[in-house]
Amino acid sequence: MDSFGAIPVFVAVVEKGGFSAAAVALGLSKSAVSKRINRLEAQLGVRLLHRTTRRLILTEAGERYYDNAVRALEAANRAEDAVTELQGEPSGRLRISSPMSFGRLHLAPMIPKFLQRYPKVQLELVMDDKKVDLVAGGIDLAIRSGADGLPDSSLVARRLAPLRHVLCASSRYLDRNGIPQMPADLAAHNCLLFSYSSDAGEWTFRRNGKTASVSVSGNYQVNNSEVLLAALREGLGIGRVPTFVAGPAIQSGELVAVLPEWQLPEHALYAVYPERAYLPAKVRAFLDFAIEYLGGGEPYWDREPED
Repeated sequence: MDSFGAIPVFVAVVEKGGFSAAAVALGLSKSAVSKRINRLEAQLGVRLLHRTTRRLILTEAGERYYDNAVRALEAANRAEDAVTELQGEPSGRLRISSPMSFGRLHLAPMIPKFLQRYPKVQLELVMDDKKVDLVAGGIDLAIRSGADGLPDSSLVARRLAPLRHVLCASSRYLDRNGIPQMPADLAAHNCLLFSYSSDAGEWTFRRNGKTASVSVSGNYQVNNSEVLLAALREGLGIGRVPTFVAGPAIQSGELVAVLPEWQLPEHALYAVYPERAYLPAKVRAFLDFAIEYLGGGEPYWDREPED
């Protein structure tokens, strides 16, 4: 029956709260989602959703259908996982979510090598600095940082590599404005902020077992680390940037580490995925390949350059 194919669409509409959000999560048009739900209601002969200008409300029939649809979708996923786990060679569609900068700088060169090793996998990379709903978005695996509150109750997290940050600026900026000697000195500087950080305006440091925090501000904030790095190169201010973004600029001398004797909080990069009874071979292969490629405990971007 065609109604089985509408189950993931209906579940996405309910969980995302509307046709537009469900369409984005599923990679469909809004009209395609709406037509699928209309067809489902026609086949069932019952109204599942009350549509208003502001929101969608489940009818009594819709609530019953949703409860069973969720269980059916979970059962279908478990059945698929049980079969794919037995495959000798990873295959099938693999949907990966990644932050924009990490995806561009590190996954982009890694994925062709992964696909050369596993040519039967069809990989889709979705890059977005906002955290996505893995289940509603049909995501098999997402790359996230430990600062994002990992893991939540429905996800499994596997550590990929340490995530370190560095405070840095151009020599041009420091020559004009002076070099901070203590964290408190940053309050007098133009500090450029990564807007998606939960502590964007409050930077914390440690040295010799002591902690120091300072409220910082500046005339520029942005939700992309590479764009932030470009502003630092231009001498606009001081910024806190992941080493997987800033490492080459510091090694080349374009940027200078600020307060290097003070340690910034260290987190980790994780691969997170929905908890499953069976882990598909394609997901397991990607996890193992990523740890091998990135370097595990000492990622390649944090290593001293070889002479």
